Amino acid sequence: QVQLVESGGGLVQAGGSLRLSCAASGRAFSTYAMGWFRQAPGKEREFVAAISWSAGSTTYTDSVKGRFTISRDNAKNTVYLQMNSLKPEDTAVYYCAAGRASFSRTLFRRESEYDYWGQGTQVTVSS
Repeated sequence: QVQLVESGGGLVQAGGSLRLSCAASGRAFSTYAMGWFRQAPGKEREFVAAISWSAGSTTYTDSVKGRFTISRDNAKNTVYLQMNSLKPEDTAVYYCAAGRASFSRTLFRRESEYDYWGQGTQVTVSS
């Protein structure tokens, strides 16, 4: 069992930055691939970024490439999402997720591939 708690959300002006954190409890965090998703009002939840458990592989949705960076610290059981050059369209509730991975470079982009989810943290970007 893995429990995930996100933090770091808030209100920021367009062009600003935020860093989201996701703290995981439970064993074997280092063998879970991690991901960030977001859900804007009136829209379906969408994939944002993912990182393998070795941190050797990452992937991003096109709209955040070059602006967002996902990273993890396995010693602290924490995954991060650094968000720069924020835009109003980045406004959403951001969720982190953990998925069991058999290989160190495995990445997941689909919700169904993840086993555990956090409660989410609100990010609001004003224009």
